[in-house]
Amino acid sequence: MMNRVVWESRVMFGGRKPSTPQPSGTPTPPSPPPAPTAPPPTTTPPARQAVGFETVLGANTAFKGEIKSRANVRIDGQFEGDVQVDGNLLIGETARVNANIHAKSEIRISGAVRGDVSGYKVHLSRTGRVWGDITTNFLVTEEGAFIEGKINMVNHPALSQGFGGAALPSPEVSVTAPERDDVARSEAIEAELMDDDRPSRDD
Repeated sequence: MMNRVVWESRVMFGGRKPSTPQPSGTPTPPSPPPAPTAPPPTTTPPARQAVGFETVLGANTAFKGEIKSRANVRIDGQFEGDVQVDGNLLIGETARVNANIHAKSEIRISGAVRGDVSGYKVHLSRTGRVWGDITTNFLVTEEGAFIEGKINMVNHPALSQGFGGAALPSPEVSVTAPERDDVARSEAIEAELMDDDRPSRDD
């Protein structure tokens, strides 16, 4: 009994545990379970999303049906059906769209569209092709764009003013005259040089 009391006092006051085995009848405390290991981090990067466009129809994709979206849409492939977009719509250079298009914001066309186009602003790039009527508040066309159809401008001040009441800008001074003077002077200088280069009769 004395040996057991001495051993317990050493353990309580920081003494080292004696090398003698524990007395029989003392239960062995269970070992704690191993801590769960965290899963290894993935090495595959997340899929990149198209910047600014929630829906994208790729160049190698063909789809027939109806597209309705409240966000921006980009079409680079082939589509046939109907398009209604609350945001912006981009028709890429590789796109071939056979559908009526309506967007509440801007429509930028760089591909080919067969159908009526309606939007707040319509922008045709130099590679844009449209076979159909265009209805818009603002129309922008780059050199080289093609339109076969009727253009309807809505909510424009000229509609209420009419042809006679439309305010026209005051005429400005033409800036082509100085250019013509420069051209005339350059032609005169070239003529003088040509005369100097001609061989004289004395030679």
